[in-house]
Amino acid sequence: MSLVIGLTGGIASGKSTVSNMFKEMHITVIDADVEARLAVEKGEPAYLKIVESFGREILLSNEEIDRPKLGSIIFHNEEKRQLLNEIVHPEVRKRMRQQMEAAVSKKEEIVVLDIPLLFESKLTYMVEKTILVYVDQEVQLQRLMERNHLSKDEALARIQSQMPLAEKVNLADAILNNNGTLLETKHQLINVLAQWGVTV
Repeated sequence: MSLVIGLTGGIASGKSTVSNMFKEMHITVIDADVEARLAVEKGEPAYLKIVESFGREILLSNEEIDRPKLGSIIFHNEEKRQLLNEIVHPEVRKRMRQQMEAAVSKKEEIVVLDIPLLFESKLTYMVEKTILVYVDQEVQLQRLMERNHLSKDEALARIQSQMPLAEKVNLADAILNNNGTLLETKHQLINVLAQWGVTV
């Protein structure tokens, strides 16, 4: 049986870094953000529903969805945001499940689902174990400001729009403390997998 692990974190917590560590170990990682982008590509079922719901004015001249324009619509309108999520999320879950089933049928020992909003979206039913990439808020703030060239207020607003990492700690099966070096984080990851009976 394959072990299906849900990987999550917060903005600038280092989740992508840990995701890459899994890939370096030749472990299949299915990324919700990637699947969300693919799900709304021209001609896909979600794309057609979005155009039907939001009108052709959200399209670029090449018929692709104008993401910034759509983003600005849903950012200020809870109802429209809900509508978009109802269109996109089921498609993303379907795409992820298909890939997960393919990996399981190939008898892969581990499959990782990289889902930023694993707990918020109540998607833990899709996985057997959960790993949270954790950093202190000061570290998170510093990294986000540096990475995205944001002011302190802008960075704080983004962090505060998510469930606090401190709350997610109580929900996860394993926590990787990513305040230190990459090597320290990797050692923690290897130890967690070893506790779950996986040697990498």
